[in-house]
Amino acid sequence: MKIPTAGRRDRKQRPRRRALVLALALTAAVGITGAAVLTGTLTFGTHGPTAHPGPAPAPGPSVAPSGPAPSPGAPGIGDPLLPHDGNGGYTVRRYTLAFDWRAPRTPFAARATISATATQALSRFNLDFAGNTLHTVTVDGAPATAERDGDELLVTPARPIPKGNPFTVRVAYTADPTQQRQRDDAIRTYGWVPTSDGTVVCAQPNGAKMIFPVNDHPSLRAPITFRITTPPGLSAVANGRLVERVRRPDGRVRWTYDSEHPVAAQLIQLAIGKFTFVDSTGPRGLPVRDVVPEDLVADTEDHRSRTSEHLTWLERRLGPYPFRRYGVLVGDTDLPVALETQALSVVPRAALLGDRVDAERDLVHELAHQWTGNSVAIRRWSDLWLSEGHARFYERLYSDEHGGVAIEDAMRAAYEQHDRWRHDAGAPAEPTEPTLFKVMRYDGSALVLYALREKVGEETFDRIERSWVTKYRGRVAGTRDFIALASDVAGEDLTPFLTPWLYGERTPPMPGHPDWEVDPVQD
Repeated sequence: MKIPTAGRRDRKQRPRRRALVLALALTAAVGITGAAVLTGTLTFGTHGPTAHPGPAPAPGPSVAPSGPAPSPGAPGIGDPLLPHDGNGGYTVRRYTLAFDWRAPRTPFAARATISATATQALSRFNLDFAGNTLHTVTVDGAPATAERDGDELLVTPARPIPKGNPFTVRVAYTADPTQQRQRDDAIRTYGWVPTSDGTVVCAQPNGAKMIFPVNDHPSLRAPITFRITTPPGLSAVANGRLVERVRRPDGRVRWTYDSEHPVAAQLIQLAIGKFTFVDSTGPRGLPVRDVVPEDLVADTEDHRSRTSEHLTWLERRLGPYPFRRYGVLVGDTDLPVALETQALSVVPRAALLGDRVDAERDLVHELAHQWTGNSVAIRRWSDLWLSEGHARFYERLYSDEHGGVAIEDAMRAAYEQHDRWRHDAGAPAEPTEPTLFKVMRYDGSALVLYALREKVGEETFDRIERSWVTKYRGRVAGTRDFIALASDVAGEDLTPFLTPWLYGERTPPMPGHPDWEVDPVQD
C-alpha cells in the first residue's frame, strides 16, 4: 500500500461480533433471502440462485481406528498481532467464487467453493468470515453444521475428515457490498469500497473475510477462480487472466477470471463498473492491461502510459517481473490510498490526475510490491517492514532519479524523526496491531534498507536485493530470512548491525553520515 509520508488522520477498527447456529437440511431445497440449495449444482439466475438437483452424496470417509483422534483445527495460525487470522488443520488448494452482482450497495447472491486438504484429522474447522448473511454450508456434498463466533465460521462436517484427505466446502450466502471497517493508521477504510456504478475491493490487512469465507493471513495463498455476473453495460475485473466472457439470454454477462498464481487474501481484487480496458505491452512482451472508468481514460493516460518504463527500471534492479501480466485499476473513489492488489494495482483517480512526480511515486510503489510483498510474501505481520519498506525505498529511489526529492534528503528527514516513530509505533520489525501501518513501516523501514546500503555499499546491496526476490520468489519469508540472506551475500554476519535498526529502542548511527542527528523525543 502506498500512503503519504505523514500527516494522515486515520480511524480505528472496531470489529463486530455475533453468533449464529445453523442446522442444515438435505431433504429439500431451502429458500432464504433469494438462495435455494440442493446437493446438486447452484446456478445464479436473473432473480437469484436456482438449484439443480444432483445425485445424493456418497458417505464420507471414516477415520481409521489406528490414526489420531479427530480434533478441531486451530481458529488461527497464531500470528502474535492478529492471532485469530488464518486457520489451522487444513490447507486451501483453490477458491472458486461466484458473485451475482446487482447494483452498488445492494446485497447479492454469492457462493464460495473451497477445495482443501486436511493436515490433521479434523472433527471441525474454521473459516474467517465476517458479516454477510449465511445460508448453507456443505462439506463434500453433505450438510454441515455452521456456527458463527464473531469473525470465525466454525464448520462441523457430518463425518470427520481424515488427515491427508482432500475435501470441498461450499458456502452459500448473501454478500453485503457495504461492509467496511476502519483502522487508526494508513489503511483507514477497508473492505468493499463502493463507486458510483459499482465497487472496488481494498482487503488489506484482513478485510477479505468481509468478501468471502477464507484463510485470511498474508502467508496463506491459494489460486482463485472468480465468476462474476453483472448487469448489461457493466464490466467486471479480478486478479489474473480473463478466461471467459459470456452474455446470457437475459442480457446479463458472466466474467470468469483465473488468478494464474496463488494469491494472499489481502491482495485480492474484484471491481465492477463502467470500465474501459486499455491494453499495451511491457518488457519482453508482458501483457499490460489498465482498467479505467470510461470518463477517466484520456485524463489518466499520461501517467498510466509510464508503466512499461517503471517495469524496465525495476527489472534492472530486481530481475524479471514475477507474474504473467500487470495493470493499473483506476479507483474512482475518494480514498487517498493506493493498494498493491496482485498483478492489478489500485491507484486512486486523484493521484493519476495530479502531478507527475507524485503519480509516479504511487505507481512505482505499488509495482515494486509485486516483487516484495506479493511474490515474496511476509511470514508474519511483524515482517510488514519488508514489504512496505522495500516499496517505499524503490519509490524514493525512482523519484530521486526522475525529478523528485533526493533520496538522501528524504532519508535524512526520516532519520531525524526515527526515535519519535519508534516511541509511537514501535521499531520497524516490532509493530503493534494498532500501529501496523503507521509511517514507521514506510519511510521508517526504507531507512533500514538505506542504512544497509550505506553499510555494505551499493553493489553488494543490489546483489542482496536481487538474491532476496529470486530465492524467495513465490514463497514466504520473514525478517530472520532476510538477515541471513543479506549476511550470506555480504560475506559477513549482519545480525549485530541490523538487529538494533530493526528492534532497538533508539535509532543507531547512520553509516557514512556522522553528522546526521535524531530529534529528541519529547512526551
